[in-house]
Amino acid sequence: MIRRTLLRHAHAAKQSPFIHSARSASRIHISEAASTTTSESPPSSGSPTEEDPTKKELESKNREIIDLKDRYLRSVADFRNLQDRTKRDIQSARDFAIQKFAGDLIESIDNLDRALSTVPASKLAPQNSDPDSSPEENTYNKDLANLYDGLKMTETILMGTLKKHGMERFDPSEGEGETFNPNLHEATFQTKVEGKEDGKVFMTQQKGFLLNGRVLRAAKVGVVKNS
Repeated sequence: MIRRTLLRHAHAAKQSPFIHSARSASRIHISEAASTTTSESPPSSGSPTEEDPTKKELESKNREIIDLKDRYLRSVADFRNLQDRTKRDIQSARDFAIQKFAGDLIESIDNLDRALSTVPASKLAPQNSDPDSSPEENTYNKDLANLYDGLKMTETILMGTLKKHGMERFDPSEGEGETFNPNLHEATFQTKVEGKEDGKVFMTQQKGFLLNGRVLRAAKVGVVKNS
């Protein structure tokens, strides 16, 4: 009787759901603890994803050096450009410092040139050496010729001095005549001229002036137009 009672209790204990669930819970806790231990374990020193801090710092310094070198080269280029611009500005100031003075002087030079051009050539040299010739035959005027020579010498010295400072006078009708250039000449009229090509300058009404290659005043000219 006692034996049967003990067997019943043992069989009931085996079939109890509380005991079974307790055993299952203990197994789950053990499994979770094992997985947590595995995930928290530090990675091995030979992991391929780990970056070398020295290499990263070296790459950063190299990029910094490249950036500084680029800034240095740009600064040098800017400084050289500034030097060139300064030199050009200084040279330009020297070349054209007398531009206003030269412009004011042009009118006086024109008046001197007009005075010389009004003297007839017949009064500058004896046409007849016979002392018994009439005044109409011999129009030579010694005093006027001496005055003309003095004025011509003054003009020559004046133009030579101005040329030393870069100012030059030009007459486009001299010789066979220059081809009309709108940068140097101002056409006041056009007409037919036999024996001349179209576009040639055949007459100068007012001479032009240059200052170190820059047009100070364009020459006023007449241009051939046969067509």
